[in-house]
Amino acid sequence: MEYTLGIEEEFMVIDPETRELRSHMQQIVEGGKVILAERVKAEMHQAVVEVGTNICRNIQEAKTEVKYLRNVIADLASKAGLAIGAAGTHPFSLWSEQPITEHPRYEEIVNELQDTARGNLIFGLHVHVGIPDRNIGLQLMNAVRYFLPHIFALSTNSPFWEGRNTGFKSFRTKVFDKFPRTGIPEFFSSVGEYDDYIGTLIKTNCIDNAKKIWWDIRLHPFFNTIEFRICDVPMLVDETIALAAVMQALIAKLEKLMKQNLNFRLYRKALISENKWRAARYGLDGKLIDFGKQEEVPTRDLVYELLRFIDDVVDDLGSRNEINYIYRILEHGTGADRQLNVYRETGDLKKVVDYIVQQTNQNLD
Repeated sequence: MEYTLGIEEEFMVIDPETRELRSHMQQIVEGGKVILAERVKAEMHQAVVEVGTNICRNIQEAKTEVKYLRNVIADLASKAGLAIGAAGTHPFSLWSEQPITEHPRYEEIVNELQDTARGNLIFGLHVHVGIPDRNIGLQLMNAVRYFLPHIFALSTNSPFWEGRNTGFKSFRTKVFDKFPRTGIPEFFSSVGEYDDYIGTLIKTNCIDNAKKIWWDIRLHPFFNTIEFRICDVPMLVDETIALAAVMQALIAKLEKLMKQNLNFRLYRKALISENKWRAARYGLDGKLIDFGKQEEVPTRDLVYELLRFIDDVVDDLGSRNEINYIYRILEHGTGADRQLNVYRETGDLKKVVDYIVQQTNQNLD
């Protein structure tokens, strides 16, 4: 089985003078489409641009593409007198001042969700991992939910919101919680049960298609992939690649156990959500619940345990070098920790934005 990868990153478009978010007025997206075709697209807010890789056979291909996409978007932004930055939220720009992209899909979402949608000025990382089929994919989705808070804690990169230190390492997820059909998904016993759920929502006009299921992880409605959606977009390209490599390895390890008729223990959404809340609040510096032991354990210890769990599939995937970067995150902290350090040293959120831009464009050679 080839566990293919697809990586999508959402970036802030920033005015280098004011450090505010700035509408790209299609300059970046339209310019990008000439070079990148469907790998670049506008998002609901005009200050957001999203890029996505082609289907990649391994983590090295994915890294090459992610670097290339960041370079192209950064270059287009620079030519327009703008810059790009990767963080889950902008440190001080106000969502109420950001124009919405004119598109029927976004108009429909805003009409339904009102200020919930207008205020959803956030930036995430989405990673698709290829699966054999939807039946196996659903079982893998059920099992991998347990590890989502661990991965999320490693990605935390949004401590500020509208000029305030929120006290969270990821406030992005608290903003997104206002949307319906978000968070950790329920357990589904079969694809049939899952499809019945989707069918009921469509029949009762809750949604028009399954893409409006915005869970932290989902069985993709159109492709044979599992899509991880819980993470803040990381500042550094090496962080993005390390997280994607861990997600790929988790899917490979859990399917390996399934083939050996070994099942990973499944836990209730309510319990996993407790860990997600802790990861959002404290990042790597808090404690998560070890449900097997029924006790609190330092988050870093559980991440080390996760790395040991996937270790026997890493070399087969050829991703050991990329996953080793996780140890650096554990030692030096996440993007949120680094943003907070800059703010403690300078007391200036504009300096934090400068740091985000610098980090976003680092190591892209």
